[in-house]
Amino acid sequence: QVQLVESGGGLVQPGGSLTLSCAASGSIAKIYAMGWYRQAPGKQRESVASITSGGTINYADSVKGRFTISRDNVKNTVNLQMNSLKPEDTAVYYCNFRRTPLSGFGSWGQGTQVTVSS
Repeated sequence: QVQLVESGGGLVQPGGSLTLSCAASGSIAKIYAMGWYRQAPGKQRESVASITSGGTINYADSVKGRFTISRDNVKNTVNLQMNSLKPEDTAVYYCNFRRTPLSGFGSWGQGTQVTVSS
């Protein structure tokens, strides 16, 4: 059972940057996809970025050009570098995974709060 812990959130002004980190308790080398998701108040959870074991990356249109996802299968971490942050990026950010292309998501953890405000 792989457990994930998100960290790195905080309060930042519009235009600022934050790096979120997802630390896994076990190996992620063979996990098909790792991803970041977010849920803003009053809204449904949405996919932000994902990266497969083969290196395929997908970004939500709203974050393309601003966010970068990376995966380190040695350190068992997944990072999300967020630049040019906007107030609409404010949300709780979660890390999750799919073991295979046919698998569902793992359990949702506590997440880390990102607040973009002036």
